[in-house]
Amino acid sequence: MPSIAETIVETIKDAGVSRVYGLPGDSLNGFTDALRKDGTIAWQHVRNEEAAAFAAAAEAALTGEITVCAGSCGPGNTHLINGLFDANRSRVPVLAIAAQIPSAEIGSGYFQETHPQELFREASVYTELVSVAEQVPFVIERAMRMAIELRGVAVVVIPGDILLQSTPNTRRSAPIVHAPRITRPTDALLAQAAEILNGCEDVTILAGAGTEGAHDEVIALAARLKAPIVHALRGKEFIEYDNPYDVGMTGLLGFSSGYRAMENAEVLLMLGTGFPYRQFYPSKAKIIQVDIRGENLGQHTPIDLGLVGSVKDTAEALLPILRERTDSKHLDASLKHYRKARKGLDELATNDRGRTPIHPQYVAKLISDLASEDAVFIPDVGSPVVWASRYLEMNGKRRLIGSFNHGTMANAVPHAIGAQSAFPERQVVALSGDGGLAMLLGELITLRQLKLPVKIVVFNNSSLNFVELEMKAAGFVTYGTGLDNPNFAEVATAIGLHGQRVESPDDLEGALRTAFEHDGPALVEVMTARQELSIPPTVTAAQAKGFTLYALRTILSGNGEELLDLAETNLFRRLFN
Repeated sequence: MPSIAETIVETIKDAGVSRVYGLPGDSLNGFTDALRKDGTIAWQHVRNEEAAAFAAAAEAALTGEITVCAGSCGPGNTHLINGLFDANRSRVPVLAIAAQIPSAEIGSGYFQETHPQELFREASVYTELVSVAEQVPFVIERAMRMAIELRGVAVVVIPGDILLQSTPNTRRSAPIVHAPRITRPTDALLAQAAEILNGCEDVTILAGAGTEGAHDEVIALAARLKAPIVHALRGKEFIEYDNPYDVGMTGLLGFSSGYRAMENAEVLLMLGTGFPYRQFYPSKAKIIQVDIRGENLGQHTPIDLGLVGSVKDTAEALLPILRERTDSKHLDASLKHYRKARKGLDELATNDRGRTPIHPQYVAKLISDLASEDAVFIPDVGSPVVWASRYLEMNGKRRLIGSFNHGTMANAVPHAIGAQSAFPERQVVALSGDGGLAMLLGELITLRQLKLPVKIVVFNNSSLNFVELEMKAAGFVTYGTGLDNPNFAEVATAIGLHGQRVESPDDLEGALRTAFEHDGPALVEVMTARQELSIPPTVTAAQAKGFTLYALRTILSGNGEELLDLAETNLFRRLFN
């Protein structure tokens, strides 16, 4: 009879899983040995289990299918937790195998004892401890079903000794895969939505990650309603391209046109987004929200009507009962504002007459221009996300994934491991911050060991740059954010990657071309301006006050040269360009 570990391997294989990310350990030996015997599922060895969870999350985000990561008992599986939080908050299906100490020792304070079923509860949609072998077949199947249907993380905690036991003679279920369905609101609720939309003049659409697969339907709604389309960050890759109604992004990373289009609307139609920043919602508009998960309705702002359904199915059903609008004043004004905002952003993404340090906008713009048509872009949390959201051009083939809900540092390279493993022939570009790269620096070795041709562009500004911006906005003198970095290009070269450091903007395009064409993993370290400001679309009175306090406190603390650098990097450039 097959062992419990062998049954788990057969079950995930039936579901289409072709690789498992993890780090071996004694309590996990039964599982890794079952993978070895099977020979069809790759063991993707990483240097930290946190990276294993990130990698599994990235593969799930790109494929939509369940992925698997694993960690040994105690520290081995607790290392998974940050990556699993990220996967769960990104709503991607991941199964985590968390090995446990010998079953007879649980509760004794045994070596490396933890209680993962408690630790992982908040980072998952399902977590269960296996106590006897008879549980395993149905617990594994239920865990996978929960991960797939609720689009989240399922954790199975299993002692190493149980992995080695024989599987009870039970009938296996059909392969655990996603079951397609049509999901839309009732006709009565759709009629209510149509009544609100038909009875107003100015509609703005806010599109999020839920618009995946619904690009044409959303564009058709915008055409019928003469509505500008604003996107949240996670909606960018799905709705920004081939979109004559696009007016940009809103939120802390967005720019003024998106904010203005929402603020001037009579009705805001939210499609597949749980946009979290309350201060960016319109102050007077009625709000209709469409979401596949009813629990998300009204989560961050009061709404006037909530509709449960997929964006695609709901839009298809709503479109025939909407009146064709002829007045396009709101749309025209929003598009005009967007063109002005876009022009201002593009003027900052230049060589700047060879001046150093290099402006990060120019780096992001060149990455977008030089990357392949179906590239996968993965920015680190912090300032790389700002430049990615504003300068990476989507086209319907490219993807943009990251830790956009959990917001953790160090996601870019580990995410890239999963993306490149799943799509070995596709170009994967990690936009790494210097702080993020250093946090999980060992994963550069993973790229070499697994021969993954990931391209890494490091924005090296010797600081936790976005944290500094937050400090300035709140009126604090920057403190504790400076980074004494090594030469990352030399580190990469020593590890066995192609590495190049760029200090002059004149050298940047050539360095990126060389890295992108390199047959293997490559890292380009770009020395970027530390004092580059990324101003939100509307500066509040509190933020303006904060910057004033920051300036005064900086001078009083004897760091006045920081203000001169800030002015030279931002204000003078805008005046003389």
